[in-house]
Amino acid sequence: QVQLVESGGGLVQAGGSLRLSCAASGRTFSLYTVGWFRRAPGKEREFVSAITATADNIYYADSLKGRFTISRDKNIVWLQMNSLKPEDTAVYYCAAVLRDSDLLKWKSWVYWGQGTQVTVSA
Repeated sequence: QVQLVESGGGLVQAGGSLRLSCAASGRTFSLYTVGWFRRAPGKEREFVSAITATADNIYYADSLKGRFTISRDKNIVWLQMNSLKPEDTAVYYCAAVLRDSDLLKWKSWVYWGQGTQVTVSA
């Protein structure tokens, strides 16, 4: 079992930065691939980024490359978000899975956090 708790969301002006954290419980967390998804009002859940257990593979949504950076250390995974835009406004969710398969699809992920709200004002 893995439990995930996100933090770091908030209100920021366009062009600003936020750093989201995903803290995990569970002894085997280091074996899991961890990802971030987001869900904007009225939209589908969208893949943001993922990092494999040993961090040898990192993935980003094409539209976010260059602005978002994912990293991990022990039982925490971070998502550094720079040059934020109003369209980045969403609830951001942390997720974890053992298998690195179809990571862009939210249904592939097993464990989820409760989400943290990110609001970017124009």
